[in-house]
Amino acid sequence: MKIKTNELTGAALDWAVAKAHKGREEIRIVSKTYIFWRELSPVGFFAPSTDWAQGGPIIEREKLGVTFEAGWEVPRWSAWGAGVDEPRTETYAGDTPLEAAMRCFVASKLGDEVEVPEELV
Repeated sequence: MKIKTNELTGAALDWAVAKAHKGREEIRIVSKTYIFWRELSPVGFFAPSTDWAQGGPIIEREKLGVTFEAGWEVPRWSAWGAGVDEPRTETYAGDTPLEAAMRCFVASKLGDEVEVPEELV
């Protein structure tokens, strides 16, 4: 099922982040809430949209900018690709800085819509 990157949450977002890592196909869906990928996480569960130990290095490596925007009707976090090689001008919103940043990362690698397994939607 295709989902807009800016609407990805939870395990669907974590799955998309795993897919965005080039050449990585060994991702196992444990449940609607958990993704198992031992290669990226020593404990096996991969949750970069909620775990700073996993999402933080992606933000740093990809040089993503993250800021809090209070001027909206509903305050939100926004992220953008601040990398020197291919900066992106679009921003990706989220309820948390990690959610916004992981959406931005996925969009930079997979585009603004992602094909997600039905069991995660």
